[in-house]
Amino acid sequence: MQDKHGRLGENPFDYLACKDGKVLLRQHQRTVKTLAGREASRFLSKVQRLEGAALQLLLARETGQFKFGNEKAADGMARR
Repeated sequence: MQDKHGRLGENPFDYLACKDGKVLLRQHQRTVKTLAGREASRFLSKVQRLEGAALQLLLARETGQFKFGNEKAADGMARR
């Protein structure tokens, strides 16, 4: 998977696994999403085998801060 604009190379995302089982997803050291319970354990199992750009891409998607590339094209389209 590739980062089209090269922004994930700066490693803007990280996560913090807390003792209480929660996982804090952070962007530029600010918490943007908290995972708990089953969602947190699924995330931790996925993240164990990832590093570098693949890890950044997963974190971007999980936080909802991921651009799919079609936003510009959709701006000018009329909605029905």
